[in-house]
Amino acid sequence: MRICNFNPGPAALPLSVLEKVKDEILNYHGTGMSILETSHRSKEFKELLDDANGLIRKIYNIPDEYKILWLQGGSSTQFYMVPANLMLNKPAEYVNTGTWSKKAIKEAKFYGDVNVIASSEDKNFSYIPKVEFGDDISYAHITSNNTINGTQWHTYPKTGKPLIADMCSDFLSRPVDIKKFGLIYASAQKNLGPAGVTVVIIRDDLINLGKDIPTMISYKTHAEKNSAFNTPPTFSIYVCKLVLEWIKSIGGLPEIESRNKKKSSLVYNVIDSSNNFYKGHAELDSRSNMNVTFRLPSEELEAECVEKGKEKGFVGIKGHRSVGGMRVSLYNAVPVEAAEKVSEFLKEFQETHTK
Repeated sequence: MRICNFNPGPAALPLSVLEKVKDEILNYHGTGMSILETSHRSKEFKELLDDANGLIRKIYNIPDEYKILWLQGGSSTQFYMVPANLMLNKPAEYVNTGTWSKKAIKEAKFYGDVNVIASSEDKNFSYIPKVEFGDDISYAHITSNNTINGTQWHTYPKTGKPLIADMCSDFLSRPVDIKKFGLIYASAQKNLGPAGVTVVIIRDDLINLGKDIPTMISYKTHAEKNSAFNTPPTFSIYVCKLVLEWIKSIGGLPEIESRNKKKSSLVYNVIDSSNNFYKGHAELDSRSNMNVTFRLPSEELEAECVEKGKEKGFVGIKGHRSVGGMRVSLYNAVPVEAAEKVSEFLKEFQETHTK
C-alpha cells in the first residue's frame, strides 16, 4: 500500500520510476548484471550518463556554453566548492533567506570576504527581500527555495556578475532561463532522484578561473572527465535519468509547474480560509510552491495533527525540528490527489477542533 509521502527529502519518487527500477534491478539492459554492479567505465554507463545529460539539457533548454556535472557530497559540498572555484580577489555577495543560506555564507567565509547584502531574518525568514547586487564582486549567491521556512524566489534578481543559485529544493519544478545564471547546483533528493548525487550546471567561462585548489573540488577536474574523474554515484544517476524521462513524458517543466501550483494552492486555500486556525508562515508574495509551512494554535494540536495524519496515511507533515510547526512538502512526484487528500484532512481536523 502506497502512502501520501510529503517528506521534505529524501522525497517522493514517481511510482512508474520505482517500478522500472524494480524491473531492471537484476538485469540492466540485457547485461546480465545490475546497474549497481556496472562499471562506470563501461559502454552501458557512458550511454546512460550521455542520455541523462541530453535529457536535462533538453528539459531545461540549457545552452551549449554550459556544462552539466554529476557530483557527490550534496549541496553542502557546493557551499564551499562555489567560493573555492569562483571567489577571486573580490568579495562575494549573498542573500540570507534562511538556514541553508546561512550555511552557505559560513563556508564561503573560508575563502574570502562575504557581504550579506540582504536578509529576511528580521521577520523570521518569512519573505524574500529585494536586492541590488554590487558591481565590484566575484559573484552573487541566492537560495531559490527555502524548505524550512517555506519561501521561494518567484523573480530572480538581476546582476552583471555571475549569479549562483542553490536550487536544491525547487530544481526542475518550473521553467528557468538558465542564461540568467553562472552556476546552479542542486542535490537530487527533492525533485530529481534519490540522495547521493548533486547536479551542477555551470557556464564554461567559470570552469577554470586559474585558481590553485585541491583536485577533487575543482569544477575543471569533473568537467574534463565528464563527471567520471573518480567513480560517480552510478545508481543515483540511473534513477535520475528515469525521473528525467518521466518529466519529459508528462509534458516537461510547464506541466510540472502547473501541477505544483495546483497542489500548493489546494493547501494554501485551506490555510487562508481557516480563520487563523492555521497560520501560514510565509508572506503571500514569497510563498513556496514546494514547502507549505504553517502553525496551529498550540504545539499540542500540532502533535495531534501529525499523529492523526499518520493514521490517514500521511507521512512527513511535521515541521523542521529547528522551527517546529507543520510542513507539507509538495515536490514533483507528489500527485495532485495527495494534495487534495491532505487538504481535506486539514479541513476536517479544524472542524473537529472548533465545534
